[in-house]
Amino acid sequence: KAVARVQQAIDRGEKIAVFGDYDVDGITSTCMLTDFLRRRGGNCVSYIPSRLEEGYGLNPIAIEYLHGLGVKLIITVDCGITAVEEARLCKEKGIDLVITDHHECKDTLPEAIAVVDPHRPDCTYPHKTLSGVGVAFKLASALAGDQEQVLTQYADMVCLGTVADVMPLQGENRVFVSRGLESLRHTTRPGLVALMKHAACDPESLSASSVGYTLAPRINAAGRMGQIELAVSLFLTRDPAKARDLARSLCTL
Repeated sequence: KAVARVQQAIDRGEKIAVFGDYDVDGITSTCMLTDFLRRRGGNCVSYIPSRLEEGYGLNPIAIEYLHGLGVKLIITVDCGITAVEEARLCKEKGIDLVITDHHECKDTLPEAIAVVDPHRPDCTYPHKTLSGVGVAFKLASALAGDQEQVLTQYADMVCLGTVADVMPLQGENRVFVSRGLESLRHTTRPGLVALMKHAACDPESLSASSVGYTLAPRINAAGRMGQIELAVSLFLTRDPAKARDLARSLCTL
């Protein structure tokens, strides 16, 4: 259901919003899916709420703003599983909603076009410990029809979110992090190259610990200090000079 609606939005040129959380898992989920959809021709914007003004998750301020932009489809990543009231508001505004999340469900699921969460009571998927970026990766893989290709492209982001959210490194998560560390050592993303350099993180000796204790806290700082755009831009920029400025700012925060 999720794939059908997202593909329809791409085909029709509808404006899509990827709505995430302000921690590392949420930021990597948002940036990965935004970049993926844009590369497939999607008219896509990203939105991460202000921790100080909007709090966590889908909210009326954000829905009103995205409605004003002409957004026809909101895809949540790393949040949304409890957004029952917000899902109703989306419906009232004529916005379709696809939820991807990895948090525990409550008794009532939001009324959305699709709700993708391994903790759904009716979900038979064996790996229940995926991070938010892990679930977003699954949606991207289903859209692409080629999981290996998507992992090759985004293993670094999936690794960062998985480690930062302290997911158990078993099953698929172990593969994500193993592949992701290798990808990070040779990453071509200017933002990650700059962040590792500014954080004095040697790519050759990179480990899950250096992700968890050196890189993740700097990315987290953006959301905690109300400057989330710094972290989003770090992942999405292709300009090495801008990347160096962003990495410096995150280290200062």
